[in-house]
Amino acid sequence: MTQLERSEMLSAADLDDRAVRPGLSLSDVAVEFETDRGTFCAFRDVTFTLRDGGFLSILGPSGCGKSTLLRVIADLVPPCAGTVSVLGSSPREARTDRKIGFVFQDASLLPWRTALQNVALPLEIRGARTPEGGRSPAELLELVGLGGRENAFPHELSGGMRQRVAIARALVTGPRLLLMDEPFGALDEITRERLNQEILRIWQDTGTSIVFVTHSVPEAVYLSEQVLVMKAGAGGVRTLTDIPLDYPRDPAVRVSPAFVAIAAELRNMLG
Repeated sequence: MTQLERSEMLSAADLDDRAVRPGLSLSDVAVEFETDRGTFCAFRDVTFTLRDGGFLSILGPSGCGKSTLLRVIADLVPPCAGTVSVLGSSPREARTDRKIGFVFQDASLLPWRTALQNVALPLEIRGARTPEGGRSPAELLELVGLGGRENAFPHELSGGMRQRVAIARALVTGPRLLLMDEPFGALDEITRERLNQEILRIWQDTGTSIVFVTHSVPEAVYLSEQVLVMKAGAGGVRTLTDIPLDYPRDPAVRVSPAFVAIAAELRNMLG
């Protein structure tokens, strides 16, 4: 099925519904952990909304709870306060319905499986087929630029290629929300910038909502419609900033006055 055919499957009512319905909504969310030294608060009072099909990046100093926040959304860590809604459902319902995909900093591919077999693994575990209207593992490898490398093993792939496989694996169940926890943090700058362009292309091609954790201010500005800045410690959200740069974004936008000004403002908030 072509992208045009997929688009034609969406009725006008579906498109109107996506335009007004949040893909993700958090209200006054807090997380605490019990430790040997007592109760530790990871963050508190986190509130924001992401449109269905939107792209939000999260910035903040180490230890502010960015990764923990992704795990709350993914139903891997329970909040101690507040509410989380994923496409109008609870995180648990969204996870059970396979609406959430997760990409970690480490690709974590099984070394004895080929790229194609690694991508297909979530379907095998669930005894499921490619979702109706979705892409097969081979089509997803093509989507992430690895067509022709289906039979390569992880040790035969570069770090950037392994991350592409991990992204394809996260998309294979047809999620409506993709959570990405510093997926390019360990890569060299050239590979990282190339994958920034790739993830924008994939986002625009699939219509999947993305929440992207990063320590890189330029990366957050380049990718996102909105950037959420978290405070140090357990302070929660400092600000939610719109990024008024048009898509598609050419890499040359990184040296534009508007881009530089936005990046400088976000850096000041982190300082």
